[in-house]
Amino acid sequence: MKSIILSIAMTLAATAQAQTSTSLDSENGVVTIGSDRMFQIESNDGNFSFKPYLMLQTSASFNYYDDEGLDKAYNQDNVANSGFAIPYAVLGFTGKAYKIVTYNLSINASKSGGELLQQAWFDVKASNALAVKVGKFKTPFSHAYLTTLGESLLPQLPTSLTATTIMPHVLNAVTPRIGTGFDLGVMAHGSIGKWFGYEAGIFNGTGSNVNTATKTLSDDWHIPSLLYATRFTWEPMGKMPSSQGNPRLLNEDRLLLALSANINVESESESTNDTRIGVEASWLHHRLYLGAEMYYMHVGFTDRQKIDDTFHYLGGYIQGGYFVTPQTQLALRYDLLDRNGTGKDGMLNMPAVGVNYFIKGTGLKLSAMYQYTGRTGHATQLDRDNDDLGLTTHSATLMLQYTF
Repeated sequence: MKSIILSIAMTLAATAQAQTSTSLDSENGVVTIGSDRMFQIESNDGNFSFKPYLMLQTSASFNYYDDEGLDKAYNQDNVANSGFAIPYAVLGFTGKAYKIVTYNLSINASKSGGELLQQAWFDVKASNALAVKVGKFKTPFSHAYLTTLGESLLPQLPTSLTATTIMPHVLNAVTPRIGTGFDLGVMAHGSIGKWFGYEAGIFNGTGSNVNTATKTLSDDWHIPSLLYATRFTWEPMGKMPSSQGNPRLLNEDRLLLALSANINVESESESTNDTRIGVEASWLHHRLYLGAEMYYMHVGFTDRQKIDDTFHYLGGYIQGGYFVTPQTQLALRYDLLDRNGTGKDGMLNMPAVGVNYFIKGTGLKLSAMYQYTGRTGHATQLDRDNDDLGLTTHSATLMLQYTF
């Protein structure tokens, strides 16, 4: 036992001495791990490593809702879903083995059910052109979701990705979101030449709250009722860090353009086939970060529903952040969503402003943001009132985050 402890201690000391500069690892998708961190185990030849990590977010929120949808007879209040919360309490470990395998497992203790297991995957790299990733991880769609969780520009994801869509009232049980997030599946990925990359995968399409095999064959198309997804990237200035703000990346100059598409066969309780297309761009230039996305979703019903209608949804955002000091980042975002579909007039527009302060040498990040939900272009007042049901008119969040 003493020899094992001594061996680990010597490995840690040798690793710390050998590394004169910091390399950054964000493959875990939660936090960026620097090679200058002491608490990690690595073999002398670098082929094996074990890196534990943690991300804890605590927040205080204030959310104000318009009168639409509130029943005063039941004493419903305009202020709801306010107070303190723990959005993420992630504990995990990542690393590599046998030169070609990387792995990651993380638990989000702030969730329950299937979402308790946030990620669990291993990635086998045959060459730069081909690697295969298996398990539970982020689906290849949307820059906002693919960003490292602890390094997003604002504490809340764009509403255009997270809000449920609106259909005619008789169909309200079918409410897909444009964002896809974490899922179970298998994905091939790699580099094509110097600048191009690809990801192509098959997933359950049931989201992060289901960890079991529940799908069947499509009655209409006679293929497995799964989520089929692909993404192509162009990075002419080197690999783009999966970060929207990190004080250790103030001297980088990186550009990313990407096109992604997926189809979720017999989603929404086997009721619909949902097709999504996304275009994204991000630029990290020293202290400046800029990002923008546009996405489209087509929802068509399966034959068994005997509904001929199809629905089309559009959304997108543009955002930017700038480090006015090496520890202080100011942030702006403008978010748009055609929540009621292109068949009806009206859009939601959601401007947001925020600030991030990184407390040097501690792993602490203090974030604050405010977002307003506006409505424009609706044909009738009823359409205007219905379009933002369930969404806050005024939302303010103060978040303190610790990562290790």
